[in-house]
Amino acid sequence: MLINVAQLLRASIGSVKDCEIKQVIDITGDGVDSLVQGNVRLMRTNRSILVKGALETDVELTCSRCLSPFRRSLKMNIEDEYYPTTDVDTGVAIAVPDEPGCFTIDGNHILDLTEAVRQYALLAIPMKPLCKENCAGLCPFCGQNFNRGPCGCPPRVADPRWSELSKLKKEKGK
Repeated sequence: MLINVAQLLRASIGSVKDCEIKQVIDITGDGVDSLVQGNVRLMRTNRSILVKGALETDVELTCSRCLSPFRRSLKMNIEDEYYPTTDVDTGVAIAVPDEPGCFTIDGNHILDLTEAVRQYALLAIPMKPLCKENCAGLCPFCGQNFNRGPCGCPPRVADPRWSELSKLKKEKGK
């Protein structure tokens, strides 16, 4: 996701450039590429290029309950600042802010959105992804996926210490 911003760096403050993004990247680092598409707007500020946009992609995840792989669509609103490392007219090095993780524009005035998009996508992935909202999970004894049917394990006996609560639940259900 490389964008040449040399002209925008020469432009006046407040100038904008709209870009359509449609590129394949490896978001999760597992070797599976995902198509990222959407639109971003680049705006020249007094010291950087501000990138704002809406992107979407889909990633392959593993269900937290049944461990089955599935694909999930992700929508991301990105907003980041990219600082130039060299002056566009003279080629002299420019000091970038002393902030950990700040994004920079390389010496050839190319802005690379790949890492920012990857980070935003990782943040958009749920902490406990589910293949479907009512995923039944796995049998804790034999490992059968309950989404595909019941297992052959004998029924579990409830702990007798919970019997009083079970009675309350039955009464409440009536």
